[in-house]
Amino acid sequence: MKGLARAGVFVLCMAFFGLRAIAQDHLYSQFFNSPLYLNPALTGQFQGDLRMNLIYRNQYTSVPGSLNYISGSIDYNVPQFGGGLGLLFTRSAEGTAYLTKNNLSGTYSYSVGSDDYVLSFGLQAGVTNRSVDYGKLVFSDQIDPRLGYIPGSGTAADPPLFNNKFYFDSGAGINLTVGNFNLGGAAQHLNRPDESFTGVPAKLAIRGTVHASYRLNLTWDDNLDDEDKPYIIPSVVVYKQSQAQSYSVGMQYKRRSINAGLWYRSSGQSGPSSVVLSLIFDLFINKEGGEKVRFGVSHDVPAGGLNYTNTSGTTEGSIGYETTLPSRTNIEHKFQGLRRCYDFY
Repeated sequence: MKGLARAGVFVLCMAFFGLRAIAQDHLYSQFFNSPLYLNPALTGQFQGDLRMNLIYRNQYTSVPGSLNYISGSIDYNVPQFGGGLGLLFTRSAEGTAYLTKNNLSGTYSYSVGSDDYVLSFGLQAGVTNRSVDYGKLVFSDQIDPRLGYIPGSGTAADPPLFNNKFYFDSGAGINLTVGNFNLGGAAQHLNRPDESFTGVPAKLAIRGTVHASYRLNLTWDDNLDDEDKPYIIPSVVVYKQSQAQSYSVGMQYKRRSINAGLWYRSSGQSGPSSVVLSLIFDLFINKEGGEKVRFGVSHDVPAGGLNYTNTSGTTEGSIGYETTLPSRTNIEHKFQGLRRCYDFY
């Protein structure tokens, strides 16, 4: 019976964790496979005409109270202004109370530059729905001292006034590519939307992101095509949202259609750190036409604060598709021939 009581307390703790998690946005280890979520300035920044991305994150796989995140996007390259238009959908489900958040946003980017650099600006605007199932929460008066938690038992706790909330959300970003160096930054929740279920204002903190990458050529053999050369691409991504700070630092080895990465991810005081392994495969359907499918998988191994045996780590899977539309084969792309941000991922 003591085991049941401990289980009831654990369920309550997971519910509390799920409610607290709203203060910080979820982050993807494969940030490069969810470009619109990382930075709206990356909208339309790819070789083809049409791109679709889908990424799923299952955090702490074996821990009760699921922490699942998914983002899907589609963006269109508009060559006349070196940017594009996009649509981003993001869903999160956290904790035993099924705290869910669904966001649908439109993104836009525009680029300026010269023969030496490309500078892109991005905007994002959308609507978010946030909801919670209070019937799934367990309160102290539902835990019997001898029997533990009894499913279906009542509680005297008063539920908040609302369990469903809609609000407008906005963001902006910027990205600069100069030679073999790429640097970008973004800010989400610029309008500080109110997430409160109780009527007491609870402003969502702005999430700031800075990302940088460098492309290092491992061979200077001019007889090799650019796509056949091996590269090491070190990158760093830093996030800050209210008091929560985290960063991801590591590198990828990229050659032809294979991309392997090793990362260290620190969540500061907001959570445990982890070591991340990633593997990306590009399957070219029509190489000359710019049509390809990308498959990605990564796994986070806790490096402190949590036991891998109890959590089974965190797994991400992603798939992307790019293609060139036949009707646009003769359209000249702006900044053609220059290195672009997509060359770093």
